[in-house]
Amino acid sequence: MANLTLKRLLLVSSYLPHQSLRRITPQISTICQRHFLSTVSVSDSDSDKSSLLLSSFTVQYLMNTCGLPLKDALSASRKFHLKESKSQKHESVLFLLRSFQFSDTHIMKLLIKLPKILQAKVNNLKPKLEYLRENGFVGHLLPDLIVLYPVILKRSLSGCIKPTFEFLRKYIHTSEKIVAAIKRSSWFRSYYLKGTMEPNIDFLLGEGVTASGIERLVLWQPRTLTQRLDRVVYAVRTVKELGLDPSTPKCVESIRVLLSLSHSTWNRKVQNFKTLGWSEEDIWLTFMRHSSCFALSEERIKRTVDFFVNTMQLKPEVIAAHPKILSYALNTRIRPRYDVIKVLESRKLLNKDNKNFWIFGLTEKDFLEKFVDKHLDKTPNLLEVYRGTIAVEKMYQLEQSNINSRG
Repeated sequence: MANLTLKRLLLVSSYLPHQSLRRITPQISTICQRHFLSTVSVSDSDSDKSSLLLSSFTVQYLMNTCGLPLKDALSASRKFHLKESKSQKHESVLFLLRSFQFSDTHIMKLLIKLPKILQAKVNNLKPKLEYLRENGFVGHLLPDLIVLYPVILKRSLSGCIKPTFEFLRKYIHTSEKIVAAIKRSSWFRSYYLKGTMEPNIDFLLGEGVTASGIERLVLWQPRTLTQRLDRVVYAVRTVKELGLDPSTPKCVESIRVLLSLSHSTWNRKVQNFKTLGWSEEDIWLTFMRHSSCFALSEERIKRTVDFFVNTMQLKPEVIAAHPKILSYALNTRIRPRYDVIKVLESRKLLNKDNKNFWIFGLTEKDFLEKFVDKHLDKTPNLLEVYRGTIAVEKMYQLEQSNINSRG
């Protein structure tokens, strides 16, 4: 009977708002405690019973004081136990977090990920939080960071956190950018820095990559710098052989793309281009001019190339010479703009031009101004064609219907 009641309470509690859940928590806790004790056999030791009682207190504390949902509180109680006799210590941790602007929601999310933080020493936590705040994580940025990467609180201040910031300051020169870099990647793994990243960075600088190029990699693509040094050497030599200058942003991007792909993935992408009609020369030309398209999935490349070749009648070598068009979204950018151009050509409002693929690079505002808004008086449904709310064929039918009705 107790087991059935517990299950019902667990089910109901999952649908209740936090305020209502607090009111029924004492009932849940009592039933949990009775259920735990009822599952202990007579032969079980007193220490087993004591452990179960501690579990029920842990559940109650996590729900009542910390706001955890019942499911998460029960899960946490299986991994660690809070002692009622040490409630003051747990309260001091919560007080510390709130003094650094952790909201109830921040605390709940943090404890779901790292419930054992309640057992940490305040004297250990406080210097870490102070250091992070002094180095740019002010206001809500600090609790947001800790909730995102709670492992930071387990790292050594002198052995990991400070060296990480000192490393980043060598290559990123504003606090705002350092904050952005840390939020984008879990930097607090010290073996990344001296052991892996610094040798790669030193090599790149020696090959002509500029300080701004290194900053870009550290800020946006730090994983590039965690590769084995021999892979970095290979990537740099490859782009140099293609004639790219390491001091240019384009070269840095090409190095990044090469390092992001395994050898087998690179071969698969090359083979994909070959099946679409690219020659070896076309493939390298594509990579030289817009290496980022090699980061796109093979399926996406296939669909886009199929449209360019079979619908727009573009040749592979033309696409290879302007490979950025491969990175545009087919259904939300390429196809709608193509439909507009074909309507304008059919109305002789625009000369036919098989090289009009440059229109895909226009901003939304410029495209609308140049090819839609200025022609609405002669083609009223053009905006609907662009937005996809009416098909081109349907537009022609409506216009013919209007002509017939007037006739």
